[in-house]
Amino acid sequence: MTEQEGQKLQRIVRRGSTSSVRFRRAMMLLASAGGNAVPVIARLVQADEDTVRDVIHKFNEIGLFCLDPRWAGGRPRLLSDDDETFVIQTATTRPAKLGKPFTRWSIRKLADHLRRDLARPIRIGREALRCLLARRGITFQRTKTWKESTDPDFDAKLDRIEYVLHERPDRTFAFDEFGPLGIRPTAGACWAERGRPDRLPATYHRTHGTRYFHGCYSVGDDTLWGVNRRRKGIGPTWAALKSIRVARPDGAPVYVILDNLSAHKNGRMRRWATSNKVELCFTPTNASWANPIEAHFGPLRQFTLANSHHPNHTVQTRQLHRYLRWRNQNPRHPDVLAAQRRERARIRSEKGIRWGGRPLAAAA
Repeated sequence: MTEQEGQKLQRIVRRGSTSSVRFRRAMMLLASAGGNAVPVIARLVQADEDTVRDVIHKFNEIGLFCLDPRWAGGRPRLLSDDDETFVIQTATTRPAKLGKPFTRWSIRKLADHLRRDLARPIRIGREALRCLLARRGITFQRTKTWKESTDPDFDAKLDRIEYVLHERPDRTFAFDEFGPLGIRPTAGACWAERGRPDRLPATYHRTHGTRYFHGCYSVGDDTLWGVNRRRKGIGPTWAALKSIRVARPDGAPVYVILDNLSAHKNGRMRRWATSNKVELCFTPTNASWANPIEAHFGPLRQFTLANSHHPNHTVQTRQLHRYLRWRNQNPRHPDVLAAQRRERARIRSEKGIRWGGRPLAAAA
């Protein structure tokens, strides 16, 4: 061992190293240069004696390069990249398409199918298969349902709604019914000690009936108001339209976004709307997410109904209107905005997509 080699090994041992392999091998070489026997060095670094001998012999051959061993890499891979891709394709294919009498794969069923595949048999254990799926980003997820609108005027209706929301926000309103609202304890969430959640009593005799909240939302003012009714119908809808018309008494046109409930399309009410410059913008069939008031029903549900136990409809209505007054005084409150974002994500259900599947860039 030269003087320079000895100094470098001493620096590695004294200062430590980011690699535990280099540190232990440097200790072996220094101990050997100090005249220690192989069994003594093995006990010092807690290694096998054959390992110590291999390091010393490697140092005699290539010098300090032995501090950075070139590992062989372990056992050769049993699956090629093409085999792994085939496994992923099989895992993401419905079993029924491959002739199997079940609707989803389990790890055991998938491994058995791959092993018995006559066209391309692949032998892989359950744990190796689970690790492969996780490494490729394939996780076990719940499926979701969706409805595709069959409205022939789908694009035209969405374009009209988008126009009034962006070009006429100060004269645009949204209307919809929220309910039914029953008198029963409703589960929710709250802060509590770990393992001691807040509990609500269960009820079996519910004789109070139901109510429907008829809500109106002003897009420009970001205000929400409404009343509770016993049922949905033409009368409550007409009263809501009149309240919207009164909110803009200047006689200029106003735009109301609402869904396709039959009570919203009454002939007399539509004629009244036309004569009073109230344009009804109907959402496409099965596309109620296009109504902006839907996102505001989410906070209404979370902060007034969830985690509640109202004794009757009078108390429930009073609490609901108390929240509406607070909400209109704090229109940009962080809690309200967060709840609205969650509700929009739940309704539209596709990240980065709006207005019936068109990309954001195209919609702009």
